[in-house]
Amino acid sequence: MCSIIMLTTISQTVDRTKSPKPQPAPAIKISDPQTFSLANGIKVLVVENHKAPKVTVSYTIDRTPVLEGSKAGVMGILGQMMNEGTLSKSKAVFDEEVDLMGASVDVNASGGSANALTKYSDKAVALMSEALRHPSFPAESLEKLRQQSIQGLKSNEKNALAISARVVNALNFGLSHPYGEFVTEETFKNITLADVKNAYSKYVTSDRGYLVFVGDINIAQAKVIATKYFADWKGNKLQLTSPNIPSKQTVSEIDVVDVPNAVQTVIKVTQPIDLRLSSPDYFAVLLTNEILGGGADARLFKNLREKHAFTYGAYSTSNNDRFGSGLFTASASVRNAVADSAVREFMTELKAIRSEKVTPEELQNVKNYLSGRFALGFENPATIARFALNIAIENLPKDFYRTYLQKINALTADDIQKAAQKYVPSTVRIIMTGKASDFSARLAGLGYPVNYFDSYAKPVSAIAAEIKKVDAGISAAGIIKKYLEAIGGEATLKAINSINVDFEVSVQGMALIGNLKKMNPNKETTTVSLNGNTVVKTVFDGQKGYMEMQGQKKDMETAEINNKKDMAGVFRQLEYSQPGYKLSVDGIEKISGQEVYKLTVSSPLGKKATEYYDVKTGYLKKTESTEFSAGTEIQLVIEYKDYKKFGSIMFASSWTSQAGPQTVDITVTAIKVNEAVVAGDFN
Repeated sequence: MCSIIMLTTISQTVDRTKSPKPQPAPAIKISDPQTFSLANGIKVLVVENHKAPKVTVSYTIDRTPVLEGSKAGVMGILGQMMNEGTLSKSKAVFDEEVDLMGASVDVNASGGSANALTKYSDKAVALMSEALRHPSFPAESLEKLRQQSIQGLKSNEKNALAISARVVNALNFGLSHPYGEFVTEETFKNITLADVKNAYSKYVTSDRGYLVFVGDINIAQAKVIATKYFADWKGNKLQLTSPNIPSKQTVSEIDVVDVPNAVQTVIKVTQPIDLRLSSPDYFAVLLTNEILGGGADARLFKNLREKHAFTYGAYSTSNNDRFGSGLFTASASVRNAVADSAVREFMTELKAIRSEKVTPEELQNVKNYLSGRFALGFENPATIARFALNIAIENLPKDFYRTYLQKINALTADDIQKAAQKYVPSTVRIIMTGKASDFSARLAGLGYPVNYFDSYAKPVSAIAAEIKKVDAGISAAGIIKKYLEAIGGEATLKAINSINVDFEVSVQGMALIGNLKKMNPNKETTTVSLNGNTVVKTVFDGQKGYMEMQGQKKDMETAEINNKKDMAGVFRQLEYSQPGYKLSVDGIEKISGQEVYKLTVSSPLGKKATEYYDVKTGYLKKTESTEFSAGTEIQLVIEYKDYKKFGSIMFASSWTSQAGPQTVDITVTAIKVNEAVVAGDFN
C-alpha cells in the first residue's frame, strides 16, 4: 500500500511533458583488489564481497594469441581434453565430485574457473588446480573430440553465418594471423595426441598467470588456498609478443561468397581498427557504436529493419584488442533480393555518422542506457573479476572503472563525431555471403569493385552459380505437368479431397510430434505436440483461422488469412492452370549438385513464390516465399528430400524448413489419403 501511495504522489508532481534533466553521474564504489604474488610468479587478486556465501575463482594465462598453422584447432581440442579427467580421477569421477558440491569447475587452454559455496571453495579450487596441472589426456577422448569437431564443421558446410564468420576473419587479418586462420577437417585430422601434449607443455603454465578470487573470502584465506594448490607449479616461460597488426583496406570493395542454398545474405561491412582499452578514444567509440548499431534504438536497426524491412536486425561492433588487431563490423542478414539495397543503406549510415553530429536526444539516451547496463553488470561476480584482470593485464589506471560513468557522461557530440571519423571507416570490405545468383547482377550499380571467394576465403572466378538458360521447348506448364505425373498423375491427385500427414519435428535439439490435415478447397490444420501436450496449433477453415500456443488463442490477421487462402488445394499445383496464375521459367540452377528448373509463381492474389523442380525426376525440391506470422513478415524456405511412396502418391519424406533465422527438420512418418479428416477438424 505504501509503494502505491508513493507512486501516485510522484505521478501527480512530475511534469511529464518535459524530459528530466540529466543528473550527475553517480560514483561507482569498486574497491581495489588486494594483491600478492606466489613464489612462482603467479599474481593473485582478491576482491571481497560478503553479501552471499559464494566464491568465484578464475585462473588466466596472459599470453600472445597462438598461430596454429597446419594444426589449426589444437588449442581448442587441448581445452576440451583438459576436461576429460585427471591422472587420479576419470572424467566421471571428477564430474561427480563437482556435482556433489553443487559447484562448477571448467578449464581450458587459457586457464579455468571454479564457482562454489564458501564452504566448498577450497575443494573447488583443488579440483580446478588438478584439472589444470594434471590432465590425463586419454587417447580415446582425442578421437571422440576430433570426430565431434569434424561433424560440427560438416553441419555448417552450407551455413551462411558460419561461412561468413570464417571468411570475414580470413580476409581482414590474413591466414598468417592468429585471428585469421581457421580450422578445417584436414587440420583436425593432423592433430595427434603428441601435438596436444606439446601444446599443453608450451602454453598451459604458471608463467604470466593471474589467479582472481571474488566473493565471500578474505586475503588471508585466499593466500592459504592459492599457496596450497598453485605455489609449487612450475611451467614454461612465455614471451608476450604482438601479432602483426593487419593492414587496412584502402579502397572499398565487395567480396562475394556464393552459398546457393542460403535463405538470406549475410552482409558484413568491415575494417581493421586499432582500438585498445587504454586508448583515450575508447569511451567515445563505445558511445559511437551504440548510436550507430548497438541495438533496436540504433540507426542501423531503425533503417534496415523498421524503415525498409530488409532484415530482423542490423548491428555494429567496434572490437577493442590489446594487440591492436580490433575490427569494426556492421552486419545484418537480409533477404537475398534486397542485398544490394541493404549495402547501400549501410554505406549511407556510415557516412552520416561521420559527417553529421549526433542529436542531443541520441547522445543522452545512449548515455542512460550504458550507465544502466554498467550498473547491472555488478550483479555478476565475473564482471568484478574481469575488471580487476583488465586493469592488471592492460595496465589501466586503477580508477578506470570507478570513473567509467563520469567519462561517458562527459562526452559531447563533437567527441562522438571525432571518434566516428577516426574509427567508423570510409573505406571498407563489404563481405556478402549468400545466394549470389539472386543479387550479383545488381552489384555493379553500387560502384565498388567486386571479387569472389569460396567458403574458405580462396579467390575464385566470377560467380560460378550463374543461372543456366533453358531450352526453348521447356515451358512452365510442362514442368508442372511432369511434377504432377511424377507424384501420382493428375487424375489420381484430382480424386484426392483430403490428406492426413503425421510427422516428427526436430528443432533446437527437441523432438516433437506433428500432424497436418488438409481438405479442399483450402482448409488446413497443423498440430505440434511435445510429450503429449500441444505446443502450437493453427486452424484455418477457408475464410478465417487462429493460432493457439501454450493455451493462448489468437485470431489470424488479414495478411495471415490471405496467406492461407493463397495455398488453395491439397495439391496446389493442380490450380496453376486456372485463371489468375502466372508462371515463368527463370532458368536452371543446382541444388545439392542436381539441376533444377527455377519457376516464379504469381497467384491470383498477387503473391509470388519461387519453386524449384528437379530436371530429371520432376520432383519439387525447394520453395521460397514470404509469409506473415503474428504480424511479422518472414522469409520461408522449404527443401524437400527423399521422395517415397505413400499409398497411391509419392511424397517428400524429409523437409528442412528455414523461417527467418530458425531451422526445423521434419520427417514424414505416415500419410492417409481421403480418410481420417472431417470438416470438424477445421473449427
